[in-house]
Amino acid sequence: MTTTEIGHWRLANQMISAATCRSPEQVVAALGAMQAQDFAGALWSIGLRLPAATETDVEQAIAERKIVRTWPMRGTLHFVAAADIHWMLDLLTPRILNNGQRRAAELELDARIFARCEKLFVRELAGNRQLTREAMMLLLEENKISTAGQRGYHILWRLAQEKVICFGARDGKQHAFALLPEWVAAPKKIERATALTEIAGRYFASHGPATLQDFTGWTGLPAAEARAGLEGAAARLMREKIEGKEYWFPRSASKPAPVAADGFLLPGFDEFMLGYKDRSAVLEAKHAQKIVPGNNGVFTPSVILNGRVAGTWLRTVKKSVTITASGFKRFSKAELGALKPAAERYGRFLGLPAEMSGKTWMKIAG
Repeated sequence: MTTTEIGHWRLANQMISAATCRSPEQVVAALGAMQAQDFAGALWSIGLRLPAATETDVEQAIAERKIVRTWPMRGTLHFVAAADIHWMLDLLTPRILNNGQRRAAELELDARIFARCEKLFVRELAGNRQLTREAMMLLLEENKISTAGQRGYHILWRLAQEKVICFGARDGKQHAFALLPEWVAAPKKIERATALTEIAGRYFASHGPATLQDFTGWTGLPAAEARAGLEGAAARLMREKIEGKEYWFPRSASKPAPVAADGFLLPGFDEFMLGYKDRSAVLEAKHAQKIVPGNNGVFTPSVILNGRVAGTWLRTVKKSVTITASGFKRFSKAELGALKPAAERYGRFLGLPAEMSGKTWMKIAG
């Protein structure tokens, strides 16, 4: 394997170029977890790995409690398969909560206040009721618990990681919260060593070729525990040294055929970008600022051609969806042709037609 082939392997193992799952929950479980702070983009992250799925199908899986949106790792919103949510929170959130104590103190939040908030949420949400974020904030304010500044967000964030609440189904366009123990019943606990092996196996099977440093950054685990997880999963994996770096990938994987004509339109926070500490195998350093302008942690949707990031894209949704893509260099006629099916697929996902004109800045459609 060469560095230039890594992108093709990742596209295949991440099920972008080679779909192998049949439902949203299978996709999420296979990847371990999927970044989800941009909700619409996260729905598409799942959908692009399911050739026939629509946005409604993915939202239905959320409503049916098959996938759950919460803060399981790195203090960041992700989708997690319902069957994995409890053990993953047990494994990954204690360190985040410990590191968040200073911020809680800055916001004048202590154990007594968090206990009051939990009691209020349990009382109001019990019986499979749900409240929107605005209603949750109002509930706190009505009970003399200030949500000013970042206090309200931090309360929700903490109690979600403590397995009290999680996001439920949407209420119209509003995101709503539910009690996690009611939304998804807790299965039997698993040993920490088993959980480390499981999450490592999922990560390298779906994100490989990847390094131990990539896995450590993705989970937020201490280096020693990340290594222990990799060691536990190593029997299922293969490794190869490429330009001095040790990469791990699934033993069952076969070498994907690099097809330059394949084009993909990925949302900004897709695992193809967010799942790695080192993105240099698929993104040239000179273009990194175009994907993360100002290095502020907000990722722009990316155009993928020949296994690498080749540009960015934006969408305009009215009666149709207009996708405007900008290449790092002028797109060739063949590249434009490769992106057309990707745009058509996105339109079908939204249930809308798409529109196109072909220039360096172009509109792609069916």
